[in-house]
Amino acid sequence: MRDAPLYPLRFEPILKELIWGGRRLETILKKPLGEGSRYAESWEIADHRDDVSRVDEGALEGVTLRDLIRERGIELLGRHLGALTQFPLLVKYIDAHQVLSVQVHPDDAKGKVLANDNGKTEAWVIIHAEPGSLIYAGLNPGVTRSAFANALDTGAVEPLLHRFEAKPGACIMIPAGTVHAIGAGVVLAEIQQMSDATFRVHDWGRVGTDGRPRQLHLAEALESIDFEAGPVNPLDPTAEPIAGGTRERLAHCPYFALERLRLNGPTTVGSSDRFTILLGLEGDTEIRDGESAKLLGFGQTRLLPSSLGECQLVPRGESVVLTCVVP
Repeated sequence: MRDAPLYPLRFEPILKELIWGGRRLETILKKPLGEGSRYAESWEIADHRDDVSRVDEGALEGVTLRDLIRERGIELLGRHLGALTQFPLLVKYIDAHQVLSVQVHPDDAKGKVLANDNGKTEAWVIIHAEPGSLIYAGLNPGVTRSAFANALDTGAVEPLLHRFEAKPGACIMIPAGTVHAIGAGVVLAEIQQMSDATFRVHDWGRVGTDGRPRQLHLAEALESIDFEAGPVNPLDPTAEPIAGGTRERLAHCPYFALERLRLNGPTTVGSSDRFTILLGLEGDTEIRDGESAKLLGFGQTRLLPSSLGECQLVPRGESVVLTCVVP
């Protein structure tokens, strides 16, 4: 492993079956699913406790992301991030066949205390939405902690939630402390801090596979919610011309920066000082590193190690690629 050159890495999906999932990770995103009807998440890049990604092709096939960071951290992450012992971001695709629970994620400080985990700020890019599907993001103006606590007691949470119709292509930033839920009928890509800290506050009267209501985390949620934040709406990016197409600057925070490239010709991505994550949102795109090429297909994810420097993206016809870096 120490001698093999790094290349655009693709990892085996880590598939999660949850009560609200379906099979659209297969029917839409072409993920290879097994039996069952509740596939909810495909973790594309992960380094969280027992969920660790493995390279699924090439000379490094079978090597874990955690081992790459431990043994080749600067090559992979870049000189600004090479001291990290855990990959900082979790990338996943989500199939909300049913509406997700209403939940909130803690910030870094509260995550350590309340969940023994990192905080969790995340962003979504909607890939597919059934007509009438909803996104719940933030609280309506004026909702106070006491009003929300009363709603938790009575079960009247939904009227306090800001909502809008889910539209393919929309990008929504969900800072830590934001009450949120993904509505039924939505498939999206999610980029987040490497964390699984989630506090469930309302589950729509649903019961789990054991026939009992799923656990709620009301005290932790009330400690984590930012009651000053108010409603969250989709971002409104402006397209700017680049070589080979256009670029839209999407979500940006201290943990990640997202850009969407709409390509009809070659362009360059990647940097020698940090890694770059690529998600294929439409069409097929070749990633050319010198004389070699790797395919980024629709629904696929690649990690460009910093040691590659700039790489060329060449769409096969037209394509849409989401890029992610740590600022």
